[in-house]
Amino acid sequence: MPNTDISILVVDDTKFSSAMVNRVIARAGYTDVRHSNSAPHALTLLEERPAHILIADWLMPEMDGLELTHRVRQHDEAGNHFTYVMLLTAKEGVEALSVAFEQGVDDFVNKSHMQDQLLPRLLSAERITSLQNRLLAENQNLIEANAKLKKLSPFDALTGLGNRDYATRRLGETIKHVASRGGAACYLLITIGSIETLRKQYPPVIMSQVLLAVGRRLRQLVRPLDVVTRVGPNQFAIITHQPDIEHCSGQSYRRIFEGINLKAFKTTAGFISVKTSMSIAACDDQTLAPGPEAMMELAQAHVHRAIGSGVIVSTRWDGVDISA
Repeated sequence: MPNTDISILVVDDTKFSSAMVNRVIARAGYTDVRHSNSAPHALTLLEERPAHILIADWLMPEMDGLELTHRVRQHDEAGNHFTYVMLLTAKEGVEALSVAFEQGVDDFVNKSHMQDQLLPRLLSAERITSLQNRLLAENQNLIEANAKLKKLSPFDALTGLGNRDYATRRLGETIKHVASRGGAACYLLITIGSIETLRKQYPPVIMSQVLLAVGRRLRQLVRPLDVVTRVGPNQFAIITHQPDIEHCSGQSYRRIFEGINLKAFKTTAGFISVKTSMSIAACDDQTLAPGPEAMMELAQAHVHRAIGSGVIVSTRWDGVDISA
């Protein structure tokens, strides 16, 4: 039994062969059948609604079956769809077959044998187009599911570090820890100020190597319980808990600052140096920040000052400068 959900479009400008095709289709039991007497009109119908099987005459005025096939393939590509194209022809020989298949035709039926060959070819076309479109739909579902997973993932795809959402969550946990047990929460924002200059000099693959190397070095420079994240295209952040807010000064993190700025990173294009700034936002149980986003914004607000001065800028949540 045919699949009645299969959509067939018949394109033929001759009444005789069109009538023969219609008899075979009707006998087979297909119900979703549309007709067109020209290739341009057929393309209009496909724009309105795709077809699973296209049966067309090879020789037609305005646009022949091969050009129609080419246009259908473009339409399929744009719509993530597969149309099984079957041409009706009086042509004989291997050369005609080769030309048809090279142009993307899936099958063709000789008009002199259409009465005997069309129905079995239709049943075969039905199986193939159903399988192909099911595979396309499943692949699209996988692509969309993967995109959702990436969007929901707490990790940066390039470096494997936590992303901005992850940094926000971990900073929030650190602030809560400070509120209940004391100490200080520090958010260190490291900005690669030379990123645009480097992008003009090196291709994306080299820039990816630089960013990956920066992330790896930061993990080497911090303490085991500190959290290293990538919060932006050219920004990394370190979240740390200190016993006292005075330990959140610029001097406390100079080793990390110099570890990034004074030692070049090895890439396939050679050793590349980066110029970074560091701005720090800190709070303790006496100057508790209202939330992680506010702490992150405080550090971001001092990025230009850190870049301009060339020193580490550290600010307590109540506005007191503790950079020294």
